[in-house]
Amino acid sequence: MGVRAERKAATRRDIQAAALDLIEAAGLEATTVAQIAERAGVSERTFFRYYVSKEAAALPGQDELIEALVGRDLARNMSPAQIRDELMDVCRAQFAHDLENYEFLQISRLVLREPKILQMVRRQELQLVTELSNSLMERKLLDRMQSLLVAEVIACTWRVAWQCFAHEQDGGADADPAELYERAVADLSEIASPLGR
Repeated sequence: MGVRAERKAATRRDIQAAALDLIEAAGLEATTVAQIAERAGVSERTFFRYYVSKEAAALPGQDELIEALVGRDLARNMSPAQIRDELMDVCRAQFAHDLENYEFLQISRLVLREPKILQMVRRQELQLVTELSNSLMERKLLDRMQSLLVAEVIACTWRVAWQCFAHEQDGGADADPAELYERAVADLSEIASPLGR
């Protein structure tokens, strides 16, 4: 990463950290973009170069996950289950990356407390399903129904793992998000296995 890219990444992280701290302390409605910008040491104009709203600043986008899923090289002769498993591996790697790069403990608490943040998570999830299913169809890897099912399973597993993490943390448990993701994958396999032909 070059110096300029590093500075941009640092500014993005500073804005996000300020947004998370302020929203967690005062609530979403009481927190303004001006307060976030001031706390991050940037102008409001700079804030809007990085994020479209205070809600967006509080959540890491799923752009990296979508890019990794859509960019995964998949062979045409793979079964839907093999494609699902390959994409689960992508999520597993992204999960580990996100744990190192984002403040998920704070984010998970906000998702539980702030309905607008949860709505944004749902919109991001819909975007993930749309882009992934379209990619699978355009590459002629799966038909429309299979593409949508695989994309929904990927998005659902991701969301359920993070929701369980948020609830565990909220209840005072010391949960391991990566372990919860693996459990979500295993539980999904167990739940869905009798449905197979």
